[in-house]
Amino acid sequence: MVRLRETGLSLRARKPPWIRGRLPSGETAAAVARLLGDRGLHTVCESALCPNIGECWSHGTATFMILGDVCTRSCGFCAVKSGRPAAPLSEEPQRVAEAAKRMRLRHVVITSVDRDDLPDGGAFQWAETIRAVRQSTKATIEVLIPDFRGKDGALETVLDARPDVLAHNLETVPRLYPQVRPKSDYSFSLEILSRASEAGFRTKSGIMVGIGEEVDEILPVMRDAVAAGVSIFTIGQYLRPSRRHLPVQRFVHPDEFEHWRRTGITLGFAHVESGPLVRSSYHAERGWDAVRPVAPVESGS
Repeated sequence: MVRLRETGLSLRARKPPWIRGRLPSGETAAAVARLLGDRGLHTVCESALCPNIGECWSHGTATFMILGDVCTRSCGFCAVKSGRPAAPLSEEPQRVAEAAKRMRLRHVVITSVDRDDLPDGGAFQWAETIRAVRQSTKATIEVLIPDFRGKDGALETVLDARPDVLAHNLETVPRLYPQVRPKSDYSFSLEILSRASEAGFRTKSGIMVGIGEEVDEILPVMRDAVAAGVSIFTIGQYLRPSRRHLPVQRFVHPDEFEHWRRTGITLGFAHVESGPLVRSSYHAERGWDAVRPVAPVESGS
């Protein structure tokens, strides 16, 4: 058994050796950058300063971020810039679909900024993007959606477009919501996941650790997610994007991440991706492989 309360490092210490991302390099990564740039597309890889951008782009994958790159919220952990965003681009759904096709993606992951300025929170653009990707590719589609501020019909608009995986992150423990997600509500986020699960969709969620939670606060969140029908769960280390953001409270040892992975499987998740550099879309295809429907075996004549 890992002695969980002793695995963190002092903030005065340098980043531990297991916290090492790499920048994009090589022709494949350069081709991804050109493709996205030519179509004026944004990725959470860049906007959120993901530590896995080098690995993912070098393998020809990326997580699309729709509805622009300016968020109407300013969460204490997030590197995406906030402010007054521009109107959604009508051609954006097709651009995403074209890029996914050109990249020959087997599993497409799409996320977005929060768009509290829009009457539907951006749900229509979400649905149009899902449909465009579906029409242009044979890829499965995973969507990491915001809470749409509870706008009537927004979740249903997205679900009507039939994504294969509906993801919505809890991000942290309930006690820290005022600091980490000041414009969000833990109970409502659980409700989104429950509603999607009850509608028959495979759901996914995740949290970051090291942002100030107590170790004994993590398990209740995982149990809440299981109760909400979540089948894929991610756990990763919080890394401070800048001095304007919340400080890292501890660096979590890989042994603890492995403990939480095993715990999650015991609780009933079909797949748990848990590690220092894990982010919501990291190795997303593994989660899909764990929950994909099994095609019926045709009996011989």
